Amino acid sequence: MLKSLWRVLIIAVLLLTACGNGSNPTVEPSGEPVINDLPTPVIQTTRLPDAEATVLSFMEKWNTGDYAGMYAMLAPTSRDAITEEDFVKIYTDTAASMTLDTIEYGIVAALVNPASAKVGYQVVFKTIMFGDLIRKMEMNLVADQGQWLIQWEDGLIMPEMSGGKKLVLGLTPPTRGDIYDNDGDIIAADAEAVALGVVPDQVGNDQIGNLAGLLSLVTGIPSNMIVDKINSGGGYYVPIGEISQQTYENRYSSLNSFSGLVVNQYASRYYNNGGIAPQVTGYLLSISPEQYDEYRQKGYAGDEKIGASGLEKWGEDYLRGKPAADLYVVNADGTYATMVGRADPQAANSIYTTIDKDLQILVQKALYGFTGAIVVLEVDTGRVLAMASSPGFDPNNFLPQNYNSQFTLADLVNDQDVPLWNRAAQSAYPLGSVFKLVTATAALESGLYTPESTYECTSQFTELPGYVGNDWTYDKDLPPSGNLTLVQGIMRSCNPWFYHLGLDLYRQKGATYLSDWARTYGLGAPTNIGAVAEEVGQITDPTTEGAAVQMGIGQGDMLVTPLQVANMVAAIGNGGTLYQPQIIQKITSLDGTVIEEFEPKIIREIPASDKTLEAIKQGMELVVRDEKGTAYRRFVGMSTPIYGKTGTATTSIEDPHSWFAGFTDANNPDKPDIAVAVILEFAGDGSAYAAPVFRRVIEAYFTGEVYTTYPWEWDIYVTRTPVSETNETPAP
Repeated sequence: MLKSLWRVLIIAVLLLTACGNGSNPTVEPSGEPVINDLPTPVIQTTRLPDAEATVLSFMEKWNTGDYAGMYAMLAPTSRDAITEEDFVKIYTDTAASMTLDTIEYGIVAALVNPASAKVGYQVVFKTIMFGDLIRKMEMNLVADQGQWLIQWEDGLIMPEMSGGKKLVLGLTPPTRGDIYDNDGDIIAADAEAVALGVVPDQVGNDQIGNLAGLLSLVTGIPSNMIVDKINSGGGYYVPIGEISQQTYENRYSSLNSFSGLVVNQYASRYYNNGGIAPQVTGYLLSISPEQYDEYRQKGYAGDEKIGASGLEKWGEDYLRGKPAADLYVVNADGTYATMVGRADPQAANSIYTTIDKDLQILVQKALYGFTGAIVVLEVDTGRVLAMASSPGFDPNNFLPQNYNSQFTLADLVNDQDVPLWNRAAQSAYPLGSVFKLVTATAALESGLYTPESTYECTSQFTELPGYVGNDWTYDKDLPPSGNLTLVQGIMRSCNPWFYHLGLDLYRQKGATYLSDWARTYGLGAPTNIGAVAEEVGQITDPTTEGAAVQMGIGQGDMLVTPLQVANMVAAIGNGGTLYQPQIIQKITSLDGTVIEEFEPKIIREIPASDKTLEAIKQGMELVVRDEKGTAYRRFVGMSTPIYGKTGTATTSIEDPHSWFAGFTDANNPDKPDIAVAVILEFAGDGSAYAAPVFRRVIEAYFTGEVYTTYPWEWDIYVTRTPVSETNETPAP
C-alpha cells in the first residue's frame, strides 16, 4: 500500500515538473520513469541572527554613546512611540544624572521562539558618584525581515524608570579648596570680600591724595596709579580693586570717612592682593553650553564655576572635592518615587604652591610699565618662587558676584596686550646675547678652545664672505673691545667673538653641534613643569654658515621661553644639574594631612666639565663686577654675589627685546640662592632695562623691600618725568 502511494506521488511530481518545464519525462521501456533525471528540490529558509548577540550589540552601542545606532535597532512600534531626539535625550540625561562612566553587562538567560525572543541580562552601571549600581533586566525582541528588533520601553534603561519615570540627581557641593603659597599664606579661597570703587566727582580735590594713599594701603596698588584712575574717571564709577572682608572691617572707619568711595560686599572666590601670580593661579568660569553634558556626567550640577586656567584648572579635581549626592527616581508628574543611590560628601583638598607670596607681589610690581616676564627659581631645587607676566590682571574680575566685574571684564578679555597670557612660560623669544653662555660652553667642550683662548674683538665681523656683523660697540659709536679671552668675551658680550665661534663650530664640529648643546641646556624643549601651560619654542639646526654665525650670538630663528632660560642659568649656578621646574609643593586634605607631596626632579646632568662651568661662571661674574662688564654700572653698591648675562635680542621692529639672566651665590642659610630670568618686550638694551629690573628682584628677595629706584624713576613706581597731575608710570 505505502509503496503504491509512493509511486503515485513520484509520478505526480514528474507530471507537474514536465508541465512546468514544457517537456515530457524520460521513461524506461517498461514504462517506469527515470528517477535519476529529476532536479534536486531547493528548500529556502530564513535564519535569524543570534538574539543574544543583538542584545550585546545594543549594550555595546550604549557603552560607546552610539545612541543613533541604538535607536535604529528598535522595533517599528517602539520607534513610533518615541522620536530619536527624545530617545537620545533620555539616555544622555540618565547618564548625566547617575554620573555614568561605563557599563558592564552579560547575558543571564534567553528564550527564543521563531517570531520572538526574551533575553535576560545583568548590567553594572559604573558611576563616578555612586560606585557600582547592579541591575538584572529582560529585553523583548521581535523578528522582523530576518533580524531581531527590540521592543523598547523606559525600563530597559533601568527597571525603576519603567512607566516614564526619570532619574534626578541632587547635589550639595562642598566649599572649594584653597590655594596657598609655600609658607601657608592664602593666594585664593572662597571668602567674603569687598569691591572698592570711586565716583571721582564726589571726591574733593583736596582729598584725592589721602584717599589714594588709603586705597593703596589696603589694595597694594601704587597710589600714583590710583590717583591717575580717579583723575581720568570724570563722573563715572571707577573700579579700584577688591579687599577681604576682614581688611575692610579693620579699616572701616577710615574707608567710610571719604565721600565718593563706593563699597560693595560679596561672597565668592577671592584672589588676594588683586591676583598673586594670576597667570599661574588662573581663574574660574561658568560651565559653557558645550561643556554642560560632559561636566554633568562628572557629577556637576551644571551651574558651578570651574577652573578655566592655571592651577584652578590643573587642580580642579583636588579643589572641587566631592559633593553630597542623592540619586532618586521621580514619577512623570514630578513626584518622588524612590531613592536609587546616595554618596557622602568629601571635603575639597588644598594646593600648596612653591610660590613665595611676598616676593611674587614685588616681582609683579617690578614689571610695572613693561610688557614682559620674570621667572625666579631656587638654584638647587628648581622650585619656582615667583613667575610674573606683564601686563597682569585681577582674576576677581571673572566673578559676577564682584560688583567691579561688570565694569572691567569686557576690557580685560578684549585687551590687545593679552594680559591673560603667561609670557613667562607661554611666550617664546629670540634669546640674544644670553645665548652666548651656550656658545661658550660648546666651544670649551669642543676641545678647540680654552678659557684663555683669545680673539681680537673688532667693531665688525668679516670672516664670512659677503656678511658683515656689527658689534654693539660699533652701533653705539664706541671703541672696539680689543683682544679678549673667551671668558672676557662673555664679560664684554663681544659679538665678533661669538660670530666666530658659531662659524668655527659649524665648520669643525658639524651643523648640529651648537644646537645640540642648546637642547642639552633645555632650550627649545618642554620643561615639563606640568601645572602651568608652556610653549616649547624651537632650537633648529643651522643649515648654512650664515645661520651658524647668527646662532652664535643667539639670533636667527631660535625661540625660547623665560622659564627655560631661568632653568638654564640655574643649572650653570648649581654645577650642572638641570631640574624640572616645580610649582606644586603638596596637596593636603581639609585636616592638613598630606595627600601628595612633590619633590625636586632632575631632567639631566649637563655633560660639561667643572672647568667649563667655572669659566662660564667667571665670565658671568665679570659682567656685573668688572668695570668693563656690560652690566657693571647697574650693580654698583650691591653686596650680594651675582652672576649674570645681558641680552639684547633683535626683533622685526625697531626696539629689541631686553634680557638679563643670572643667579646669586650668597650661601645664605635662610635664603636659598636663586636664578632669575627677565625679559622686557621691545624695551631696548638688556643692560639698560632688564638689568635694573633683575637688581630689583634680587633686592626684593633678600631684603623683602625695594630700595633702589630704576634709572628712569624719581621714586619707586614713579618716572622722572611723570605725566602732569597723574603720576602714571608709562612704559619706558
